[in-house]
Amino acid sequence: MTVPRHTLLNAAYDHLRAAILDGSLTPGSRVTVRPLTEQLGLSPTPIKTALAALEREGFLIAVPHRGYFVPEGSTDDLLELYELREAVDGIAARRAAGAPDHDQIATQLRRLLAEQRRAVEANNLHDYGELDLAFHRLIWEGSGSRRLIPVAENLVAQVRLGNRLSAQAPGRLPVALDEHQAILEAIREGDPRAAEQHIRRHVREAGQALRRYLGVEGAAEQP
Repeated sequence: MTVPRHTLLNAAYDHLRAAILDGSLTPGSRVTVRPLTEQLGLSPTPIKTALAALEREGFLIAVPHRGYFVPEGSTDDLLELYELREAVDGIAARRAAGAPDHDQIATQLRRLLAEQRRAVEANNLHDYGELDLAFHRLIWEGSGSRRLIPVAENLVAQVRLGNRLSAQAPGRLPVALDEHQAILEAIREGDPRAAEQHIRRHVREAGQALRRYLGVEGAAEQP
């Protein structure tokens, strides 16, 4: 039985993306085709196509004559990405709060927040990270903007390392949960201005937590 080509491509893409996001492929790692063909049991074609797609999305960097590498983002790069994500998430939350189904979006966010609280209680940072992404992705989708979602996804792909680090800052997770609560309540109430303000502050505070965790100067709270 012949497996459709797009299925093989999806398998290669999903495996590599997950390995980058969960840290199995560490920043600076070289990613080459031949070991992956043996590891995944796939031909080179879907793997090469997946690598090219991941490079376009910012998950990998292509170096001429050397192959693909997992990006090594500097602290300044990560903090700049938080600034960009603050703007994108702000737009998404404002639109989601003004959407006709904003109350349904809030109901789904509440379920995710309950799962996040359980993950924090269990000190499960991996599950919390996945649920945090699901929380924000639901808001992007709730914005109703087709153009916003790929932009947001690309930023998150590059900022995941910073998210893992900021989550380890002492006292950050309980505060993040409260910030999520404020965001979903603003969306539930259909208040676009409040939703944008709360989510922008949430992303900004995550960036500040990253600064504190890394000991970067200028980590004072912004107004």
